[in-house]
Amino acid sequence: MNLLLCDVAQALGYVVWVYTAVLLVYAMVSWFPDLRRGRWVYYLSALVEPVLAPVRRIIPPLGGLDIAFLVVLLVLQLLIRPALAQLAFNSCIALY
Repeated sequence: MNLLLCDVAQALGYVVWVYTAVLLVYAMVSWFPDLRRGRWVYYLSALVEPVLAPVRRIIPPLGGLDIAFLVVLLVLQLLIRPALAQLAFNSCIALY
């Protein structure tokens, strides 16, 4: 059971890392209008906007600055990532 939990925690840690990278790419695309060409931007938006939209309902953009992006990024990095790292450590260390 611990082996499965260990693998799941590590996989979720990688998912959070990849999603953070996707968020950062999405932010860069929003800064440079020339990068907004192509279908890949729609796919990127389809991954990011469903997460940002509920946060924007609670915290609307302030003077053109999208605080929702920062909130999601901080929650990922300061809450979810450390919790997953602790879960992976606790479940994987018991194996050795």
